Amino acid sequence: MKKNVLKINPKDNVWVALQNISKGTIVSIDGQEVTVQEDISAKHKIYPTDFKKGDSIFMYGVLVGKLTLDVVAGARMSTENLHHAAQPFVFKPFDYTWQAPDITKFQDQTFNGYHRADGRVGTANYWLFVPTVFCENRNLDVIKEALHNELGYEVSNQYKQYTKQLLNAYKEGKDISIPINLTATTKKDRVFENIDGIKFLNHQGGCGGIRQDAAVLSKLLAAYADHPNVAGITVLSLGCQNLQLSDFEKDIKDRNPNFNKPLYIFEQQQSKSEPELIADAIQSTFKGLVEANKSKRAPAPLSKLCIGVKCGGSDGFSGISANPAVGYCADLVVALGGQILLAEFPELCGVEQELINRTIDPLAAQKFIQLMTSYNDAALKVGSGFHMNPSPGNIKDGLITDAIKSAGAAKKGGNAPIVDVLDYTEPALKAGLNLVCTPGNDVEATTGKAASGATLILFTTGLGTPTGNPVCPTIKVASNTALAKRMADIIDIDTGPVIEGEKTIEQMGEEILHYCIKAASGEITPKAVLLNQDDFIPWKRGVSL
Repeated sequence: MKKNVLKINPKDNVWVALQNISKGTIVSIDGQEVTVQEDISAKHKIYPTDFKKGDSIFMYGVLVGKLTLDVVAGARMSTENLHHAAQPFVFKPFDYTWQAPDITKFQDQTFNGYHRADGRVGTANYWLFVPTVFCENRNLDVIKEALHNELGYEVSNQYKQYTKQLLNAYKEGKDISIPINLTATTKKDRVFENIDGIKFLNHQGGCGGIRQDAAVLSKLLAAYADHPNVAGITVLSLGCQNLQLSDFEKDIKDRNPNFNKPLYIFEQQQSKSEPELIADAIQSTFKGLVEANKSKRAPAPLSKLCIGVKCGGSDGFSGISANPAVGYCADLVVALGGQILLAEFPELCGVEQELINRTIDPLAAQKFIQLMTSYNDAALKVGSGFHMNPSPGNIKDGLITDAIKSAGAAKKGGNAPIVDVLDYTEPALKAGLNLVCTPGNDVEATTGKAASGATLILFTTGLGTPTGNPVCPTIKVASNTALAKRMADIIDIDTGPVIEGEKTIEQMGEEILHYCIKAASGEITPKAVLLNQDDFIPWKRGVSL
């Protein structure tokens, strides 16, 4: 019979409801029986004993909150009776032992990727359009429509036909309550079979704001230009903006002194007219695509994988199924010599000490402490703080405090030692598990992971999040089967069998790595890529949780 409650860690003093539990139901773990005092929805937590106001509550083996009220055994954890609390953290020298997983099934496997001149291997082959300032967004939109429509990269738009049906019915005086036909139409054949997409980094920066914003944006755009999934770049500039072309070019060379990709630059204030600017950009890009299309996938060892791990729209099952399964996959990749990027610093609140203890380099550990402390201090100064990270959706589905959310979110990174700590836009240079400073915000975080070099992103979700990235294929991993079925249009992998007791974390983690290998080889296209979910939001380094 399926278990209805779970104790995640032996140190925990709360239980998790694995299914809806009615008031009066007796639940038990290890011989301890508790009568549930109210209807408790799946994913929420149950207090198994009486507690007093001020008592500490532990989940995942760490402090996650303190009680604001007395509670009785069988009561439900809520925002009314529990407030965020987290353990303090200090620097400690590295003293951590890790048992790497068995990689026998994977050690001789390869993926078919695009080999770059600097030795990195891309999982895709994209052409990139970059505006140095928001003034060029409209020109990018014009170019995007032209290239996507004519070269076969547009997404089939069934809603145009649906709107036409509604319009015709309205004109004819008929009922417009017409159901939509969700059968997608066939896309055009792509002209360039070895170009996986033409991507556009529209943004709202480059001018206005403060000079530091433009400087950070320049480094971010340079990181995308240098990304191993990018074959070539077309840059559109106005001319008078804060982010000057010379700054952008310098940041590329600072990042990669041997940068040798085709880079076509067009400055509108130096052109004769807007139509000529656009035509010249299209013509040069077309010539570049012809050359880039000559690249073909070739075998590469799994050590060339760089995978970002991310969660968004998390629920009370995320830290039990999807995140630990992705974490096991992460451990496999690290054991194989690859790179894993764990970010979202507001969602590491409460597990800092564990991460510090796992950080090999003392300077990296101290850098992590400095980044976490200054980030939270900045939030506190404007009346916020990491404790305000959980969204209404998170709370509704059982993530009552930020420490609970963080302790589950950190599971995505697995258990390997931490080899480096990276600030926003810094590249991952070391094999192993890297921490990357980004907000928890879904798109700001995925944007930052790609900037540090992620060539795939594993994105776990319990509530469903339609997020992707322009240059980094994003794989959606559901924490529960109900979500995987309800939002099958955006979900790639279902870890619900872990909750049902049908599969182990290890089995699910291996399945996820097998999927990653196929996605990295172009044998499977993740839903976010199929839907052109090319979300890109630069972080201005202000307070964003």
